[in-house]
Amino acid sequence: MSKFQKKRGKSSPAISTASLPDIIFMLLFFFMVVTVLRDSTLKVSVNVPNATELTKLEKKSLVNYLYIGKPLQNYQDVYGTKPTLQLGDKISKIADIPLFLEQHKNTVPEAQRPGINSSLRVDGEVTMGIVSDVKTELRKSNQLKVNYSAKPKVD
Repeated sequence: MSKFQKKRGKSSPAISTASLPDIIFMLLFFFMVVTVLRDSTLKVSVNVPNATELTKLEKKSLVNYLYIGKPLQNYQDVYGTKPTLQLGDKISKIADIPLFLEQHKNTVPEAQRPGINSSLRVDGEVTMGIVSDVKTELRKSNQLKVNYSAKPKVD
């Protein structure tokens, strides 16, 4: 007789799937927290020019984005074809800039408010008249940290 016998008729136990919904919900919550949604939908066409000397902004949560360009095709019936200013999700007038800056300032903690920066994303086809008006209004609103967005130049 042999000391070792083969186990016949015995199968391995089934894998428990009781914790599977917990794992799925953990992954779902993880991706919901980590995913960053786009702040605003562009209503103006902005094709920023190329540049060679660029620096990357450190804290993007401290940046106000002001878009200047011609309205997209589906908005031209309402806003026309002249270059316009977009603040957040809506096309605005230059006089609305102080209110836009104040609303953004209220969302930032007080210790970080001196680091708020305004970034102008200007279409390459836009004339400097509207850009100069926007910069003047920024100066009147005491927003002195202003930069221009650009794409890196491809050699």
